[in-house]
Amino acid sequence: MRTKILAAGLATAAALALTACGGSGDDSDKPAADVSAAPKKMPITLDSPKAKPDLVLTDTSDKKYELVQETKGHPVLLYFGYTYCPDVCSTVVADMAEGAKKLPEADRKNLKVVFVTTDPARDTPKRIREWLDAQGGQDIVGLTGDFDTIQAAAKPLGIFVEKPKKEKDGSITVSHGAEVVGFSPKDDGGHWLYTTDATAAQYAKDLPKIVKGENP
Repeated sequence: MRTKILAAGLATAAALALTACGGSGDDSDKPAADVSAAPKKMPITLDSPKAKPDLVLTDTSDKKYELVQETKGHPVLLYFGYTYCPDVCSTVVADMAEGAKKLPEADRKNLKVVFVTTDPARDTPKRIREWLDAQGGQDIVGLTGDFDTIQAAAKPLGIFVEKPKKEKDGSITVSHGAEVVGFSPKDDGGHWLYTTDATAAQYAKDLPKIVKGENP
């Protein structure tokens, strides 16, 4: 079983060192080996908003989900990860879910939190649903599908996604950026970036403004 944390880059007005995570076999519980330096102030506001990926995948009900169409005019938190991730992914998803639950009901229903797997060969719709629910993410949309499509969608956002690699010992390493991108309901653009330093309390504090399309 192996775990690794990688550095990922994103082109913004300033050069930022952002975190990424990788993982191993099906049931690894080993802690992350290292975390790259990341800005403590959250969120990072992007100088130029990122376009929402025109991504069509399968949701946890085995139905086609068109990201742009389904989330148009909604505030969105978008995260790329995988269910076998030994630590980082579950923490990020649980923090987003907990933060979202602090919103008033109307705002909570308006917000779209979307999880896209970077390990689609193993992450079936059923497994993703069970895993999201276990993190408290019953309202989180889980998506899986073609790996190349997922990788291509992550790239313009500056999120690193590498094809899962089977090691000689039989374990699988999955490396991907661990950033969460926040999209505004006003223009559907990605204006905010959270690294793994973000906590549930941070999301709870920021989301009331994000759902209105305002800078936290």
